[in-house]
Amino acid sequence: MTEAAQERAASRPLSARIGARTRKAPRWWPLPAGILLGALAGGVYGVASTPEYTATSYVIAVPTKGSDAMSATGFAQAYSRVATQVAVLSDAQVAAGVPVETLRSSVRAETSPDAPMVAISAASDEPAEAMAMANAVARALTANASHTKDSTHVELLRFTRAVRPTEASSPSAGLTTLVGTCAGGLLGGLALLLRPRREPDGRATPTVPAPAAADAMRGGA
Repeated sequence: MTEAAQERAASRPLSARIGARTRKAPRWWPLPAGILLGALAGGVYGVASTPEYTATSYVIAVPTKGSDAMSATGFAQAYSRVATQVAVLSDAQVAAGVPVETLRSSVRAETSPDAPMVAISAASDEPAEAMAMANAVARALTANASHTKDSTHVELLRFTRAVRPTEASSPSAGLTTLVGTCAGGLLGGLALLLRPRREPDGRATPTVPAPAAADAMRGGA
């Protein structure tokens, strides 16, 4: 290239030079780029994130004299909503070894509409702490329920204790990489579909008709 040509190329605006280089790339480049970036982001997230462990303790509502199984199921659902309240968590914080705020953000209670059982799960980055929190909340919930069993005619009993989890419940690096790859491929495919087509003469043609062109087509019909 001569010096004059080099000077003309250097004097071109940066956007024009970038656009010229982009036009030389294959039209489908957003798809592999999105897949690569998504896989990289998902893998980095999976490796950098702290593993989380979950332990679960179960309590069961048992009908006493003057009650039935349907009443026990209804009270089990009520106790599942009470399990994460301050009245129960404040009694559990000493045994769990963590403050109430940690219990409130780490513990959840779930029940089934057709079974009088409450599952109390606790999540933590320490397996022993997750086990301690689940057992402490289950113990505090049964203790609070025992104060009202004479009026509710339903007794809440410990069914199974939470055990120390041996495997993390959070997504592994392989799973986050796969999710990132799928998300990146989806975004890359959308970018490819929305990218204007280029005619042989170099003009850019949108992939969807402009509103004015669409109206003209309808008017001519």
